[in-house]
Amino acid sequence: MTRYRFFTATTLDGFLADEHDSLDWLLSQPTGEESILPYDDFLAEVGAIVTGRSTYDWVVAHESDVEGAWIYTQPTFLFTHRAPDLERDGVTVVSGPPAGHRAALEEAADGKDVWIVGGGGLAAEFARAGMLDELFVSIAPVTLGAGKPLLGGSFDLELLEHGTNGALLEARYRVVGERV
Repeated sequence: MTRYRFFTATTLDGFLADEHDSLDWLLSQPTGEESILPYDDFLAEVGAIVTGRSTYDWVVAHESDVEGAWIYTQPTFLFTHRAPDLERDGVTVVSGPPAGHRAALEEAADGKDVWIVGGGGLAAEFARAGMLDELFVSIAPVTLGAGKPLLGGSFDLELLEHGTNGALLEARYRVVGERV
């Protein structure tokens, strides 16, 4: 069965990125060899990727080996209201509620997990649709005071596991549901 997972990092005060969509705060954090969910192990379980436009633009600008290329090999669904400037292989542009794309996401995942790469508002939309099973978050010992929130909304979570990775506190949660 396909799981929907939000694997991300946040500041201690709950921001994914600063007001300018920068992740400099994260990239400066020391990490170790130990993790409760090593990135490579996590990525091996991912069959499809979901991203919002700000995260997509940041990844294209900062993480691509080839300028402008998309770095993931898994089929990717870009949720946006504005089409990107350039089409990229393996990236499908979609809009609207997540539930409207559930069948396509699960078909693309082919029995593996769907990774909601970011951002927090998009992850919250998936959670409200009952399509977010887990939140795995690395918490950095830094505060920003403002920026893009970790999870846009009010949700109950159940702690499943915790640990450390260098300076980062790691926690894996089951998404119980939206708070009413």
